[in-house]
Order: sequence, then structure tokens, then C-alpha cells
Amino acid sequence: MRKLAWFAGSFAGAVFLAVYLLPEAVLLPVGACCAVGGLSGLFLKGDRRLRLLLVGFGLGAGLLWTGVYTALFHTPARLVAERTQPITARVTEWPEEESHWVEISFHQGEGWPLRALLWLETVPEDLRPGDELALTASFRLADTLSGTDSDYYYSKGITLLAYGEGEVHVTRPDRVPVWYWPDYVARAIRQSALRCFPDRVGPLVAALTTGDTSGLDGGFYSALRRTGTAHVVAVSGLHVSFLSGFLTALLGRRRRLSAAVGIALMFFFAAAAGNTPSVLRAAFMQSMLLLAPLVDREDDRATSLCTILMLLLIQNPYAAASISLQLSFASVAGIYLFTGPLCQRWQKCLPDKPKGFRARFGCLAFRFLTASLATTLGAIALTTPLTAYYFGSVSLISPLANLLTLWAVSDLFLGGLAVAVLGLLLPGLAGLLALPVSLAGEYLLWMVPRLAALPFAAVPAGSVYIVAWLALVYALLVAYLVLPGRKSLLLPAGLTVCALCWALLLQAGRYTGGQLTLSVLDVGQGLSTAVYSQGASALVDCGGSGLDDAGDTAADYFQALGLSRIDVVALTHYHTDHANGVARLLERMEVGLLILPDVEPEDPLRRSILALAEEKGVDTLLVADVTTLTLGGAELTIYPPLGAGDANEEGLSVLCTAGEFDALITGDMDEIIEGRLLKYGNLPDLEALVVGHHGSKYSTSEELLLAARPELAVISVGYNTYGHPAPETLERLAAAGCQIYRTDWSGTITITSE
Repeated sequence: MRKLAWFAGSFAGAVFLAVYLLPEAVLLPVGACCAVGGLSGLFLKGDRRLRLLLVGFGLGAGLLWTGVYTALFHTPARLVAERTQPITARVTEWPEEESHWVEISFHQGEGWPLRALLWLETVPEDLRPGDELALTASFRLADTLSGTDSDYYYSKGITLLAYGEGEVHVTRPDRVPVWYWPDYVARAIRQSALRCFPDRVGPLVAALTTGDTSGLDGGFYSALRRTGTAHVVAVSGLHVSFLSGFLTALLGRRRRLSAAVGIALMFFFAAAAGNTPSVLRAAFMQSMLLLAPLVDREDDRATSLCTILMLLLIQNPYAAASISLQLSFASVAGIYLFTGPLCQRWQKCLPDKPKGFRARFGCLAFRFLTASLATTLGAIALTTPLTAYYFGSVSLISPLANLLTLWAVSDLFLGGLAVAVLGLLLPGLAGLLALPVSLAGEYLLWMVPRLAALPFAAVPAGSVYIVAWLALVYALLVAYLVLPGRKSLLLPAGLTVCALCWALLLQAGRYTGGQLTLSVLDVGQGLSTAVYSQGASALVDCGGSGLDDAGDTAADYFQALGLSRIDVVALTHYHTDHANGVARLLERMEVGLLILPDVEPEDPLRRSILALAEEKGVDTLLVADVTTLTLGGAELTIYPPLGAGDANEEGLSVLCTAGEFDALITGDMDEIIEGRLLKYGNLPDLEALVVGHHGSKYSTSEELLLAARPELAVISVGYNTYGHPAPETLERLAAAGCQIYRTDWSGTITITSE
């Protein structure tokens, strides 16, 4: 079996190399060279001969197949890109509610079908998989995400983004093609779950059973990510193992029947969940576990893992760039490497045959707890570096959160799936059975947000102190497992906790040690500026277009400092890129005072924010005159709206002062309003300027720069179609001698006044 592991592992390694490092033009020649190089193994003897042959051929096959796949799918897509033409396409997925995007496939010439995401101004009602669309569309390559080069779409097999023009004609087939049946089953189960379960629990059951998270509250999903439990709603190995375990218990010792039914059901379940890499990996692995004893083979974990990875990459080499695939395989590899040794060390002190009920029950409970903890630690051992890299945070609460919630996830998944299926036949009975099953869901909805709200539940991964702590943790873990002899867990655990406390203190000290700390958060195209001074905190604006909600970004920042309260939140004006994160922020953090401009009383965003503040019991101040607030050792001067008409002209501006340090935040005001601020605001010389309107050419006038003479200029900007920051603005800033920083280049930018 290990022979297959050498070939499959080399194949997978070559695909990752091709996707991440090698230029497309060299894949075929380099692959051929690797295959030829593998023939040198013929001159060796014994095991080394076979291994070199397998590795060489595996590397060559991986590179060659990636090159061939690119020629089959990416090259035709490039020929279509930047063209507008009529197409006949097939809908391949259910369109999401309130979304303009539809996933389609279509033929271009005689080649393989190309997959694309189609944008429609109005999505036809009741559109479903298998429907045929006839329309005219313009195309571009799906090789960017938010303006940045990315293999995100390629990892899903999507090579084009299409934009529909004109009328769309829909034709429905007389019979739904067989390969779309799992989609219809998943849809039916989701709708049944939503009908049978209470409104709070139904979307969670639908997410657990079908992987459809569209109905989940955004705040709850954010809490899942913060606690390291988001994997429970991304249908994966956890769900397949629950399903497999249930079938095994149900069918008993009938191995052949268990294998036949289990394999068929798992792959159907994987198809219903969208055939994501994580769920396919789990289905393949469970299938190998069921088949191994039937064919008199041992379950060789390394071979299974490498072979399944190879099979998934044969289907689509660019799936190597899929974060879910990487996390899924890293999780399983960590369990294989660490869970067994940890369990052996922790359980070796237990008696083989405990006597008495108490002893037997105690041993059973201890085995369950240690196995659960070891599995959790094994799963996060190799996924933590990946989540830190991709998502920029490390969940410290994850081991505890998984221990406290996985039992409820298991009960809710199995019970929810049974109730949803029963609901297709007997909805009344299913509704009654859903009530006791819902208790597990209510527990999750109660527990996860509370764990996520704890200070330091998750910390930023970019901190050098957190990186150093992680390095120490991995070094201690390896030493604990590798070094011989009996070793107490107390010493490495104590060192880990002490080092973590020091890392958190040093990390927080970077932001709280000065007289004033001002951080322009990376929220994409928007603005959210955090202020901290001697134990007091403030936030100016809370909006943006980033992948994360701006409220989550701000709450994560303050909670990483150990704070659960923000003293002051001020919004400069009522535009979504400055205020669309307020709801999430108020959901996650306690806010002392909310400051708003006293303009546009009928604005829907203003009315919704005021209603939410009243619901949360937050004091509100509507500013119409200059207002001064003390914030720790600093002072906030809030200037009222100085214009009329557009919301940008009716916004607040905020001056932060601490000793000789002054920083100005102007929201989106233009040069005319800046002139009025200079006339009536009595501005001091500035050490820092948060550049107005994301660097628009109509803001940050030469007059303002000459009068205020800022030393630092921070532009809060993300991917946009407005041309921000404008070249004219950058030229003015450079001419004024400003050091220029941009969040789209540097991420969150922090300035500290000593």
C-alpha cells in the first residue's frame, strides 16, 4: 500500500508546486524531465529503485496533468474572455436568494464545457438546476477576487465571469437530469428543516445538513469563526463521520451491507452538499475504512490520505488553492499524527480492568474526555497555521469551544437530518419531534456567542508575540511526543499558559502603552478608526466592503486588547461604507455613547441605527455644535456638519488630541467643507491625517495640507471602481511632505503617541 502513497504524494506535491510556483509555460517540459529523471531509479537496487521510479513518475504525472487541464479548460476560457456573444447555458446550482449570480456551464466549440458565474440584472423566478438559458453575455477571466490575482474561482472549477445583457430565455427540461437529483434532495431537506424547526434553529439545522449557510445570522457565523467552530457548518468529515457511525450502529456487524449502503449514501450526501473538497475527502476516507476489511487490507492512513488528495486534484488541479481542501487535509493529518500518541500517554495510567461501578464509570469518562481533547488538539495542530495565514487570527478558545459544542453538533446533525427527512413525508409528526432536537440547537446558539465574546477569545496572527508563542507551543508538543520516558503534562502546559500570558500582555502593550493609539482598520473600501488612550476607547466610523463585516473587524481589534466595551462610537455620516458595521458592532460589544450628526432625520440608515441603539440601551448624542469629550489621557473634538445637501457635506469631523499629538478624521468631506473647517475649526498643526473620502481627488485640498501640515497621511481604501486614491491626491500629499500609508497595501495601520 505504501507504494501507492509514494506515487500519490509526489503527484499531489507536483500539483501544488504547479499551482503556486511554476509558470504555466514550463509545466509540460518540467513534467517530462521529472518522468525521465525517475527512470534513473532503474540503476538502483532494492526499495530505493522503486521509490525513485514512483516519485519521478508521480512528479511528472502531476505537472503534466496540470498542464493538460490548463489547456483543456483555461485556454478556451481565455479565448472567450473580453468577448460578447450569444450563448446557450445550463444552470448547475440553485441561485442564492437575493443574489444576482447564477452558476452555469456552456460549450464553446467542440471542447469540454466551461463553467462560469453569470450576473443577471434580474434573475428569472424559480430558476433551478438543469434549466437552459439563452442570452447574450460578455465575459472576463475569473482570475481575480476583489481586484487581486487569485485562484479562488479556479479552485471551484469556475474559469469565467459572465455578465448577461438583454433578455434571458429560460427552457425547462421535461425531466431533471440524474446528476442534478442530489441538488433537489438537498433543497427539499433544507426547506423541510426550515418548516419543521423553530425560526431560530431551522437555519442552523439547514446549514449542518446541507452546508447552506445563507440563512444563518451573520453575527452567529462570526462567533463560529472566532471560536474556531465554523467547520461545523461547512459540511465535511465531521458530518460524514457522524453519518457513518450512525449507519454502522444501525446495521450492526453486517459488513458488506454496511459498506454498500454506507458508501452509496455518503457519496450521495457529498453530492447534495455540493461536492466540496472537504466532504469528498471525508466520503473517500470513510469508503476506504469500510472497504479495507472486506478486501483483507489494512487501513494505511498515509496511503489513504495521499491517494484521496491525488483523486481530488485529478478532478481539478487548481483545487490545490482551495482553503477548505487545505484545512480538511491538514485537520486529518494532524489527527493521524497527534491524537493517537496523546491518547496513549494520557490513558496509560488507567487500569486495564477497573473494578466497581465508580471505577468503570470514571475510566470511561476519563477516556471520553481525553479522546475528545486529543482529537480536538490533533485537528487544530496543523490547521492553526493555515487559519492564521488565511484569516489573520488565532482562536485561543477553540479547544474549549469544540469540547463544549461538538456533542450538541452531533445530536443536532443526526436528529435534524432525521426530522427533515421525516418532514418530507409526515410534516406534523416531524414538527413534534423537532422540539426536543431543537434543544441542542438552542444550546449552540446560546453557548457559541458567549464564548466568542470573551476577551482574547481570538487574537491577531500578525503579532510577532503570538507567532513566537505558537512556535514555542509546537516545539513543546513535538518534544512531548518524541522524547522517550514518562513525562508530566504539567510542565509543558504550564510553560504554554505562562508564555501565552506574556504574549498577550506584550501584544496589548503595543497598543495601550502610549498616551494615544490610533489605528485605521483594514475594512476594504470604507473607514473605521479605533482610538485608545489610558484605558478609554473610541471608534470613529464603522463601515467598509471587506470580506469581514466592519463591525467584526472593529470588535476583533478591541477584544484582542482585552476589552468588551467601547466608550464612544462616532459616525461621521450616514453612508454604508462608514456605517454598515454598526449593527454587528452593537451585537458584539457594549457601547457607552453613540455620536451621530443631527442631519437627515428621514434617512433609513440613521433611523435603523437609532432604533438599534435604543434596543441595546446605548446613549445617543446628536451633534449640532462643537462637542468636546475626554477620552482617558486624550481629548476628542467633534465638529458639527458644516455643509448642506449631500451626506458627504453634512458629516462630522473628529480631532484627536493627546499632548502635542493631533490627528484629524474628516470622513468624506470635500474641499469646500474642508475650507469651512479651517475657517471655523481653529485646527492645530497635525501629526496625522486620515485622508478624506478614501483619497478622492475632491478631498484633501492643498489649502488643508498647507494650513494643517500633517506629517503622516493614512488612506483607508480597498478595491473600488472610483479610482481611489486619485493620483492628484497622492501628488498633493507628496508635495506637502507627508509620509503616505494605505490600508490596501499595509493592512491595519497603527500610530502611537508616546
